[in-house]
Amino acid sequence: MSANHDLVIRGGTVYDGTGGKPFVADVAVDGGRIAAVGTVEGKGVEEIDARGKIVTPGFVDIHTHYDGQATWEGRMQPSSWHGVTTVIGGNCGIGFAPCRPEQRDLLIKLMEGIEDIPEIVMTEGLPWQWESFPQLLDFLDTRSFDIDVGLQIPHSPVRVYVMGQRGVDREPATTDDIAAMSALVEEGVRAGAFGVTTSRFIMHRTRTGDIAPSVESAEAELLGLAGALRRADAGVFQIIPALPDAPEGEYPVMRRLAEAAGRPLSFTLMALNAPRDAWRRYLEYLETDQPKDGSIRAQVYPRPAGVLFGLDLSFHPFCLNPSYRPLAKLPLAERVKAMRDPELKAKILSEQPDDPNPFALNQVRLEKNYYLFGDPPRYDPPIESEIGRLAEARGMSKAELLYDILLSDEGRAILYCPSANFPDNSLDAAGELMRHPHTVLGLGDGGAHYGMICDGSYPTFMLTHWSRDAKPGEGFALETAVKMLSSEPAAAVGFTDRGTLTPGLKADLNVIDIDRLKLHRPHPVYDLPANGRRLRQRSEGYAASIVNGQVTYRDGEPTGAMPGRLVRRGRMN
Repeated sequence: MSANHDLVIRGGTVYDGTGGKPFVADVAVDGGRIAAVGTVEGKGVEEIDARGKIVTPGFVDIHTHYDGQATWEGRMQPSSWHGVTTVIGGNCGIGFAPCRPEQRDLLIKLMEGIEDIPEIVMTEGLPWQWESFPQLLDFLDTRSFDIDVGLQIPHSPVRVYVMGQRGVDREPATTDDIAAMSALVEEGVRAGAFGVTTSRFIMHRTRTGDIAPSVESAEAELLGLAGALRRADAGVFQIIPALPDAPEGEYPVMRRLAEAAGRPLSFTLMALNAPRDAWRRYLEYLETDQPKDGSIRAQVYPRPAGVLFGLDLSFHPFCLNPSYRPLAKLPLAERVKAMRDPELKAKILSEQPDDPNPFALNQVRLEKNYYLFGDPPRYDPPIESEIGRLAEARGMSKAELLYDILLSDEGRAILYCPSANFPDNSLDAAGELMRHPHTVLGLGDGGAHYGMICDGSYPTFMLTHWSRDAKPGEGFALETAVKMLSSEPAAAVGFTDRGTLTPGLKADLNVIDIDRLKLHRPHPVYDLPANGRRLRQRSEGYAASIVNGQVTYRDGEPTGAMPGRLVRRGRMN
């Protein structure tokens, strides 16, 4: 009998992304589109037995930084290991276009400082076959990926492109400057950008401490960017607020931007410890003070924004101490051997960190709560396992125990420091954020923070911690979790061709053995350009991932198919 379909997924329990109750069905795929969901009589050229497994839409992560990675490699990992089939980059107001040749070093240094991508990786990896933002899109249009990639146009490069050194120095923009920036944003959106992004966060700096060009921009300048979206009648406005400033000052600015754009605006929101409960006031504003034209929602995250520390990672508690610095570039084994010397240990422990970047100094504060990160990793560790408490019980200083732990496992031990989204050592705040009607899941930051954060794995955490393993009444029904990972973020950036398992839409799917689904601990590998380091985090339980109708991964291993493409707003794949 000849095949009737390109692919048929047989007998899985379908969670279709709408939030509706699951049902057992076959899914047929033809020409990269979903052809049927139900009982499929015909055969497929390829068939997947999904009995005992769940079938979901591909997941959409709207907050990533794959801008650089997409120019030098085709696999958007770790995201594509965790059921994600579409990512949106260009967030936080930083990226690589528009950019004149003499401005390349600045944009690299910004990305290095804000997103923890080593300078040498970008210097060696970025091909720079573009100047304008549309030219960057055209370049990416020639490339193939394991998932679909979309971009937003970032404010800092636009500011520097128009204002030159004045933009770098954060001088006020003139009326002509604002008009020129607005025109570039409109051009980018009309070329296919999904919107414009900016940052007002004072800790967004280069490694040497220079503040990002966008951070102190006047409201009039931001309104100029919003006006570009109004003229294009398209795109979203993504913003990092001026944390930890009070929401009473920040939210009205965002409302005025959304009203000026007449378009959706989304902003990063996590439960920070200071100012206490400010995040709840943002939620109150979202509930009671939506703009008359446009809309505002917060991008939230299902687990702590946790930083990973280790001798083989970007930071550890002693990396900025003067006596450690000469060791920093030694091979790991040589560093471990040197650090085991009692005299050097005493000297390092007696010192204070020193660095011009306040963000870097903040990262290594000993007052933070540190935990040993195991395998499988625990993202909500009990307070009694905090290193300071363990040290007190052993009659030693916290610094000394941290030092000793870093040397364990031949220097490969990883420390975990949950910060935002973990007040009172609880994930209750993350649950409250996710349940709000004006929030959307995101903030995976894939393609960034190569040596300190590995958060692109959050879909797997969402499906396990918040759904399968949640206590009754504390988590989310699996159909709700799938919707939060698929159709809701897709709709937030304007996708109409993906996010649900509906005939006619793109055939982006996952077949998941939900009972076997689990995360492994991240580990560093040296496979970036110039042998640069990044954290990789694998999972188990993804039986198959499918992009544009082609199976890209089976049991987490690549098939060789690379059907992902650049997706432009207004031109869906």
